[in-house]
Amino acid sequence: MTQAPAEIDTTTHPLLLFDGVCGMCNAFVDFIVARDRRHVFRFAPLQGETAAQIATQDDIENLRSVVFVKNGETFRKSSAVVRVLWELGGVWSMLGTLLWLIPKPLRDVGYRIVARIRYRIFGKKSACRLPTPEERSWFYP
Repeated sequence: MTQAPAEIDTTTHPLLLFDGVCGMCNAFVDFIVARDRRHVFRFAPLQGETAAQIATQDDIENLRSVVFVKNGETFRKSSAVVRVLWELGGVWSMLGTLLWLIPKPLRDVGYRIVARIRYRIFGKKSACRLPTPEERSWFYP
């Protein structure tokens, strides 16, 4: 397990590390931003400086998983998605619970299949997502 740098408080602001050039990953970030009414989430691309301090070398080199960090705990693949849904609350929390009921090995098989074909379906951008001026405080480099 990796620890978040001291300047990133994952107890009040969970952090999602994502593939900054992946169309699907960027859509997932947009989905979260649109539903995060409390503005608790923070985001950083796996290609950035923040990820270099937090993520494993495998996370950064292979870009096979979103990485969710909360309270110093790190979650990857389907577990990261479930934790994000729980954090969003409401109906999303219920969806996360339904996903959690699926055994982790099966959830992760589904996650790996989607991760393997995500660029073909959702595209790959030439650069990482740039936050809007309103979103800037939610994003780390």
